[in-house]
Amino acid sequence: MFNQTFTVAGSSLRLLKPGERGVVTRLKATNDVAAQKLRAIGITPGTSITVEQRFPRFVVRIGGNRLTLSETVINAVYVRISSPQVSGNRRMTMTAVN
Repeated sequence: MFNQTFTVAGSSLRLLKPGERGVVTRLKATNDVAAQKLRAIGITPGTSITVEQRFPRFVVRIGGNRLTLSETVINAVYVRISSPQVSGNRRMTMTAVN
């Protein structure tokens, strides 16, 4: 049926596993407050984001910052999956985002 191979390279942020990295392709905020919150923490299209852990809290790395994301934020972010990032010995800050 298909003459060419294809892959699904886009995903909800929620589906990424720890260590996987993606580039934000779109934001599907349910309201203006959620959209403003995403922009305030630096999550915009083109942002590189790495999932560090999923449980007990959903923690991601954006640049040198570690953020704990709320369900609203997690559900609003869609990414293009890229390769896993090798972790280094960098100093990072952790911020909770509700």
